Amino acid sequence: MPENKLDIKKTLLLSFGFFASSIAWSIYNSFVPQILEGYIASTAGIGLIMTIDNIFGVIFQPVFGGLSDKTRTRFGRRMPYIFIGIPICAAAFALLPQMNSLWSLMAVLIIFTFVMSAWRSPVVALMPDITPGKFRSQANGIVNLMGGVGSLLAFAGGGVLFKIGGFPLPFLMSAVMMLIALAVLALFVREPKQSYDTQETDVNEKQADNAKEKLTKGETKSLVFILFAIFFWFTGYNAVETFFTLYATNSLGMDGGSASMTLSIFSLTFLIFAVPSGFIGAKIGRKKIILIGLVGLTALFVPLIFMSNAWIARVCLFLGGFFWACVNINSLPMVVRLSGENKFGTFIGYYYFFSFSSQIVSPILFGFIRDVVGDYKVLFLYSCIAFALAMICLFFVKHGEEEPQTTNASEILGSLED
Repeated sequence: MPENKLDIKKTLLLSFGFFASSIAWSIYNSFVPQILEGYIASTAGIGLIMTIDNIFGVIFQPVFGGLSDKTRTRFGRRMPYIFIGIPICAAAFALLPQMNSLWSLMAVLIIFTFVMSAWRSPVVALMPDITPGKFRSQANGIVNLMGGVGSLLAFAGGGVLFKIGGFPLPFLMSAVMMLIALAVLALFVREPKQSYDTQETDVNEKQADNAKEKLTKGETKSLVFILFAIFFWFTGYNAVETFFTLYATNSLGMDGGSASMTLSIFSLTFLIFAVPSGFIGAKIGRKKIILIGLVGLTALFVPLIFMSNAWIARVCLFLGGFFWACVNINSLPMVVRLSGENKFGTFIGYYYFFSFSSQIVSPILFGFIRDVVGDYKVLFLYSCIAFALAMICLFFVKHGEEEPQTTNASEILGSLED
């Protein structure tokens, strides 16, 4: 692949893996709690079951990401996990709403969440495998755009299909879309030869290569602090994502539908700015644009601590989606930059370990704080503190950028034309 341009077409094609994952999780999070409600009266019990995917993600995504780094087959390092994982998940997803007992439902649910955690890191690792380092922020923006399109399709199409045929149709649609995405990956995406070349090399050469891949002390410090920064900013984001509707109904006087639509504004503006934020991050630096995003989010959320106006909340969330894109799109490429060429899957596993850990810790922690304080307005104070801790961590990160770029505007336009 030419090192001086982003292959837009290939990036879009490999994005179908993330597209499939986003559709599945969107349908899962929308409808599985409703299915469980038919078997379990306890909301806490349903909530506990709904954390299984996060727990599996924390445990297994780093494991399978690392395994994919070491896998050598004629299909590549990542593709075997995708070829096996997606069909199993599609079959489990189609079966899930058909189960007629809690035990059979739980068996299918556990199979689905486990296998999803087995192929997520490998499919995300395709992006850095195929994309030159200096274009990974831009490519990650495209990948997240496709993921957002998948989520919107799931929410819109799933809602319509549910009204037509109940629970089975949204899950069947998702299963079909996952298989279509697999077909796109199988037909049009090829892992680069250098990523899985199995030619034997001299033992001393292998040892020398391994030595080159070890992180320096400074790089290790940067990795630790960027991972903790990721934990903290996802802690702040996840609390808003989880509890905003309760905040809006209790503090802003909205009904549940209006609260959900208001929160969707944040997701929509994130989607719009996903690709531009990657290009800006590549231009001015990933750390700099992440800091801009965190400062912007904090500045927007501070007024919501003190004010109870629905329109102010809508405006803040509308602008907040743009700043969240600055943070989210540019963080994974920083982690990947520290990994070395042969450890993308392992380091993406680290990324998901810390981001998924926050999704387990944050709802419980904020729930406890809210119970003590008794007011949902503390939600945005909680998020601002989490963002501030992320900024503190980020100041200690000195690595994760690419070499200074010489790419000019004509080269970028040329890549888009291709």
